[in-house]
Amino acid sequence: MFTGLVEACVPVVHLLRQSASMDLTVDPGEDIAQDLVPGASLALNGVCLTVTAGKGNLRTFHAIQETLVRTNLGDLKVGDRVNVERSLRVGDRLGGHWVQGHVDGVGILASRNESPGQTLIKISTTRDLTRFMVPKGSICIDGISLTLVDVWDTAFTCALIPETLKRTRMGFLKVGARVNLETDILARHVARILGLDRGVDRDRLRDAGYL
Repeated sequence: MFTGLVEACVPVVHLLRQSASMDLTVDPGEDIAQDLVPGASLALNGVCLTVTAGKGNLRTFHAIQETLVRTNLGDLKVGDRVNVERSLRVGDRLGGHWVQGHVDGVGILASRNESPGQTLIKISTTRDLTRFMVPKGSICIDGISLTLVDVWDTAFTCALIPETLKRTRMGFLKVGARVNLETDILARHVARILGLDRGVDRDRLRDAGYL
């Protein structure tokens, strides 16, 4: 479990691509690395991965094919930077929102509107994800807990403060970049309980008394 408060934006130092998986090594820095023994969890661009090996400050992770298909980790190159966050400890402050590190899908950075004090980004995605979003609700983008501004069927916007741009990879992402998206787990549970996760059709509207 994570909170979406990125601790650092760190470089990828090695990649080993295999037929259906990938080993990636990052340098999270001494302060973070000292907590990351083999078996520990770290979120990389919002993806919860397990430490498989470590030497000095370097930590290696194994990403399976399912992870590479569902996230942007497969796009990485040596030298790229990734957002990292250690897993939440009991008693820690919950400064963002509940984040599992289980990415729902990938969106596209459609636009950046720079203005004094903030940057408004627009992300294109699918209705399968936006149905779990509401204005002023929460969304996790590449491991960053953000507040939704506007939500449409296939896109949404978020406003970023300069501190977020300075501390995360959002500061240098270009239009067209793929970003990992995790919708609010509480919204998904409520939709499941109400049966809204299966979508709406005329039969469901009739059963609910709307037709």
